[in-house]
Amino acid sequence: MSELISNVSGSTSGTGALQAVLWDMDGTLLESEQLWDIGMRELSLHLGGPMSEETRISTIGGPLDLSVWRTFDGLGLAPTPDEQTAAEDWLNAYMSELFTQGLPWRPGAREALGSVRASGLGQVLVTNTGRRLCDVALDTLGRDHFDHTVCGDEVPAGKPDPAPYLRAAELLGLDPAQCLAVEDSPTGAAAADAAGCTVLVVPSLTTVPVSPRRVFRSTLEGLSAADLHVLYASGRQ
Repeated sequence: MSELISNVSGSTSGTGALQAVLWDMDGTLLESEQLWDIGMRELSLHLGGPMSEETRISTIGGPLDLSVWRTFDGLGLAPTPDEQTAAEDWLNAYMSELFTQGLPWRPGAREALGSVRASGLGQVLVTNTGRRLCDVALDTLGRDHFDHTVCGDEVPAGKPDPAPYLRAAELLGLDPAQCLAVEDSPTGAAAADAAGCTVLVVPSLTTVPVSPRRVFRSTLEGLSAADLHVLYASGRQ
């Protein structure tokens, strides 16, 4: 549950043109952050009381274990390891039911994925969501859009640690600096930034701070592969 970001240098040596796009899932490609909002609030009630807005904001985009721990902490509770595990299992089961009921796309996301796939750029799905729920979501997203998928329970630490993005670049055989990450949250943007990626931020539920490697767009609608090359170049300047 460490919140520390690994010490990774964002070297741009050996980079040139954009080689791959690394996509966040919840709140970026899918409107699933609203479902997580329901699930996190229900978990808090399950554990003993309503969730404050401050606690909810602190969980957006975070890894499952940390989000569950913050839910306990927001209620003034200190969970035992067994209580933590039980709460994580409860939330996974609850979210699985919500995911199977249907996952709406974010505006323009389906078309953007198709455009990037057709351009020949590499694509990896990089999410803090665990494999169990990610596999449900891939039924909507389409597995053929991605060369690889990296889930939060398959890396040593989830976002905001850069480990998920470092793993995605490794699977493609690329330097992270050759990749453009697409994110919607401060947590995800911090992870991609720390890994050395250029970050396209399309905010969803929260405001994302600016940084030198972050470029911003209000929506994925109308986004083409050519646009991504331009955004990537502007983030490397």
